[in-house]
Amino acid sequence: MTRRRQVLLIACGTASVGVGVIGAFVPLLPTTPFLLLAAYLFGRSSERLYRLLLGNRLIGEYLRLYYEGRCMSRRHKVVTLALLWIALASTAALVAESWWLRGVLGSVGLAVTAHVLMLPTEKRSTG
Repeated sequence: MTRRRQVLLIACGTASVGVGVIGAFVPLLPTTPFLLLAAYLFGRSSERLYRLLLGNRLIGEYLRLYYEGRCMSRRHKVVTLALLWIALASTAALVAESWWLRGVLGSVGLAVTAHVLMLPTEKRSTG
């Protein structure tokens, strides 16, 4: 891989992490796809950044489970849905003035909730 391509992939991965983090706080801006994209880009350009992202104490386990096994732990599902609905409800109450925008927020919330609930739940080994 050329140095130019590596730098481009790292820059795009870093931007994806930034947008993903912002998406954790901004309704309608997804978090997971950007973090998965960052993991993909770092995986192709920088082993160190890839390990740093997947080893992060806040999002690492979540990303590993989703990226490698397409499942979430029960705890991550609960936290994800709680944060989603808190953000959507706050936005609907404080920002959205029209009924149709509140309807869009509710529809997005229902769609994301359905997606999260349909993901397999991680089964922890008991032995």
